[in-house]
Amino acid sequence: MNHDMIIRITRYYRILNRLRSLGLEKVFAHNLADAAGVSAAIVRKDFSLLEIYGQKRGGYDILFLIAALGKILGKTDEPQNIIIVGCGRIGRALMHYNGFEPDGIRIIAGFDTDPLVYSENVHPVPIYPMSRLEEVVSSHQVDVAILTVPESATSDSFQRLMNAGIKGVLNFSPITLKPVADAEGLKPVIHNVNIALELEQIFYELQFPKT
Repeated sequence: MNHDMIIRITRYYRILNRLRSLGLEKVFAHNLADAAGVSAAIVRKDFSLLEIYGQKRGGYDILFLIAALGKILGKTDEPQNIIIVGCGRIGRALMHYNGFEPDGIRIIAGFDTDPLVYSENVHPVPIYPMSRLEEVVSSHQVDVAILTVPESATSDSFQRLMNAGIKGVLNFSPITLKPVADAEGLKPVIHNVNIALELEQIFYELQFPKT
């Protein structure tokens, strides 16, 4: 399964959950395609590769699709716990975002080195000092973290996450992180998000539009 297909499956899963919340029970390939920004043929091909089949006139059962795609994406019945390291503007914005819960993702804690940040009581989730990182990761079985620290703190924060047992990182810091295998030969999953770089790419594409 290539990266593009994984992205599409993730989109299908999110769309299906929203359709379920609206009380719908069935969906057709062209409906899902329109919402995902692809063609109906691609939807059918993806489902065929995954050995998921619908009925020509009845479409696909939404609950069945959610269960099937959720299994592929590693979803469970319980929300997946994540943490945020670095509770500045980006970190706080993510903590206040209420769109994660419907997708089965729950931010359970934030971590920061500034006592003034974690002593405030205005956040939807608790913010702890870094000294409690290992404790929270272990007690809540956290595998994924969002890193939103300044450049100077990126390397140390990332190493701290690895030592705590984190297996996946969504990195918003200015430094691009690269996965390094641990003692057992396993590499963490790292997604680097450079907002400035993404904006530069948009400006470039506007200047040289694809034909």
